Amino acid sequence: MSDLLTHAEYKAIAADLSPARTPFIDGKFRKGSGPDFATTNPATGKEFATISSASAADVDLAVAKARDAFDQGHWAKMHPSDRKDVLIRLCKLITRNRRELAVLESVDSGKPILDCETIDLPETIHTIKWHAEAIDKIYDHTAPAQDDAIAMIVREPIGVVAAILPWNFPLLMLAWKIGPALAAGNSVIVKPAEQTSLTALRVAELAFEAGVPRGVLQVLPGDGPTVGEPLGRHMDVDMVSFTGSTDTGRLFLKYAADSNLKKVVLECGGKNPAVVMSDAENLDHVAENVVNAAFWNAGQNCSAGSRLIVHAAVKDALMEKIIARVRDWKTGDPLDPATHIGTMIDADHCAKVTGYLTGDAIVGGTANGNNVQPTIYDVGKDDPKARDEIFGPVLTVITVQSDDEAIAVANDTPYGLAASVFTANTRKAIRAAREIKAGTVTVNCYGEGSIATPFGGYGLSGFGGRDNGLQAHDQFTETKTIWIDLTDPKDGDHVG
Repeated sequence: MSDLLTHAEYKAIAADLSPARTPFIDGKFRKGSGPDFATTNPATGKEFATISSASAADVDLAVAKARDAFDQGHWAKMHPSDRKDVLIRLCKLITRNRRELAVLESVDSGKPILDCETIDLPETIHTIKWHAEAIDKIYDHTAPAQDDAIAMIVREPIGVVAAILPWNFPLLMLAWKIGPALAAGNSVIVKPAEQTSLTALRVAELAFEAGVPRGVLQVLPGDGPTVGEPLGRHMDVDMVSFTGSTDTGRLFLKYAADSNLKKVVLECGGKNPAVVMSDAENLDHVAENVVNAAFWNAGQNCSAGSRLIVHAAVKDALMEKIIARVRDWKTGDPLDPATHIGTMIDADHCAKVTGYLTGDAIVGGTANGNNVQPTIYDVGKDDPKARDEIFGPVLTVITVQSDDEAIAVANDTPYGLAASVFTANTRKAIRAAREIKAGTVTVNCYGEGSIATPFGGYGLSGFGGRDNGLQAHDQFTETKTIWIDLTDPKDGDHVG
């Protein structure tokens, strides 16, 4: 990624943006038949664009076009290496337009341009490229069989996939879904979050330019009742891949049950622990990871480390270092490359987050507009701040007296998406990683693994599959057994 620009240069790019504002259906932009809605710049509170919303009728049209494209096989039956080449061209086009996309993402979502330029865009490109490169390197299998038969186990694209995106990582979550779904040969209909529709529309345009056939990648902006629910209930949608809140995820399970029992994969919320044991070393390193886990993307992250569970023996020393580091996390204009914490996505979400800013905070505890300062509370494990998914820059500190208590508190949640463990003892690290009920456990660091490792959760955090890794390809395919009888039907002799 090239060097960052100045604040003034980013503002100039933002002033010149003219994004697409209508649904992308069957290879072109067309006005939706739903009501128009405004998308607002969270940093200024001002309307940035008026978007033409899709409706249930547009959903029907997009599904019909997706099914037609799938049945014709221009993409689904394309040679795997040719599909790979198209997706690699898409990566090159995203790279060529990366600055426009980074600024558009920042203005639309309130994310710091620093993150958009150095994390979201590079990871978006890397994700699509990784899945593209895997297309012609994933092999089907044969199973053991007697001499008079061959058993083949093959994977086929599932068909028409609806990808429902969250607003906190619009581009990256788009890549997490369309990367493996398109790689597998599916037709994909994307419903971006209504707050952050613009970058998905631009990527769809670039994908068509790269050679993705008409109807294979479509984008329907709109809200849940007018677009999300019709997709979830549609009898000709074969799968829904959803990232978002647990409550909304439950609805898609109901929609599937009420319709065609379509496959549903959910990646939902989290209340993720960072467990610091009594023998944790290099507390500066621990503090750096804890602060990043809690406040990256303003805490609007399903894998945010929002619960610090720390042994009393190291708590005071660690908290001193954490508080010192928090001072470096500047809030401000997201287009300023010096800003580390952008804005809450909108005023409603900001009100939800600030509703938790009660009582005496160790640091922070105030808001200005849609900006919430990084805030730390020292609480008991049953405090609502330590149990609810706040989805903002709020870290709760829970003190424990033993490592066993730390693991018990870490598991005292209905969520199970991610966790971190900090200890100098390898045996304790492995034991904790095994005992903590979470889909990803990092040791002596914070993170989500890499594109090569599956990501998803236990309990209320996930259902039905995993993002990332080759496991992501699995969830967008059907597994078929083909059993071939080699006996001669006339006399039973082996064919040879």
